[in-house]
Parts: sequence; structure tokens; C-alpha cells
Amino acid sequence: MDIQFYGANCFSLSYKSTRIVIDDNLNQLGKKSIVKPTDVVLLTNVNDKSERELPGKIIIDCPGEYEVEDISIVGIPARGHIDQADSLLNTMYKITTSDLNLLITGHIFPELNEDQLELIGMNDVLIIPVGGMGYTLDAQGALKIIKEVEPKLVIPAHYAQKDLNYPVPQASLDTVLQELSMEPKEIVPKLKLRSSDLTETTQLIILEP
Repeated sequence: MDIQFYGANCFSLSYKSTRIVIDDNLNQLGKKSIVKPTDVVLLTNVNDKSERELPGKIIIDCPGEYEVEDISIVGIPARGHIDQADSLLNTMYKITTSDLNLLITGHIFPELNEDQLELIGMNDVLIIPVGGMGYTLDAQGALKIIKEVEPKLVIPAHYAQKDLNYPVPQASLDTVLQELSMEPKEIVPKLKLRSSDLTETTQLIILEP
């Protein structure tokens, strides 16, 4: 699987002939959308109606079980970071291929219940926002999720970038890494990932947008 980061919470996952694009709201932040008509689009925030107008061939924006080619996608209901305790309006996504399990959290509140953890199960790769400032998970909230999910690889998202105009300023990546107390294994523009690359010890990789 190839993983690329475009800023904010926007990633692409390419596996065989399928490309999945996650949370492409770049056109609202001062950059161009990356979605192509052949893409599968996943949206973690149901309140962002503009993202539903993206030109992907399939747009998934709610909990459920989905199959796309050789990929299983499970949407898991979750409480948004700034939502009330009984609100489950956001969606996490567990993406499973023949040899990898990935979890995309989006802007969730840093508490997972037993039902959510059961649906997540074994986790190879966790993609999680870290910019904080009351808008999304900060380093402490992300670390709490990391300890609960126990991924083999962590990829941080949604931190300060000079070319993105966030509605709420985000913490810098340097600040987040200090608070996480995690040294990046490597910094790369694109991650070509195989299950054999993973170790039992949780590692962190920075993807350059």
C-alpha cells in the first residue's frame, strides 16, 4: 500500500487499482482538492456538507460495512472532539487489505468504548490528528488513543502548516513530537508499506505533505 499526506486530515491510500482519499477539505484551507472521479472518498465529519460534492465514484460518510474491490471498510460511529457526550456524529474508518489494518480517527473525542475497541481490533497503522487548540486531538489526547489502540505505526495529521489556513491555528509538529515523546523512525514524502515492514514496537513516521 502507498500512503500520501496532503495536509490537514487529507490522505490517499493506494492499493492495487483502488485509491482511497480521506477528508479532502483542502479547497476550504487554501489548497486544491486532490479527489479524482475514480477515487473512493471517505469523510469522517458528517457536518462538512461541502465535501459531499467531491467528484469521487464512491463517497462514504457514515458508519457501516463496505467492500471496495479487495478492501474492507468499516465505518465506526464516534463522538466528535467538540461534541456532547451522547453525540456520535463522526465516523472512524477501519480499512483492511489482505495484509494490513488501518484506522483513520478524524476529529474524535479521546475516549473509546469497548464496542469501538472491539470493532477496531488489531491495528497496524493509526492515522490521527494532533494539532489540538480545542479543535481536535492534541498530543495528550492522541497519546491516549495510541495506548488504547496499540498500533504498530502512527502517522500524525492536522498540525500547523504554513500553506494551510486553518479556522483554528494548530500546534506545530515539533511541539507535538516533544509532548508525545516519540522520535520519528523516518520522514518521507510517500510511504510504501508492507506488513513485513512493521514491528511489535509502536513506531512513528512523518509524511511530508
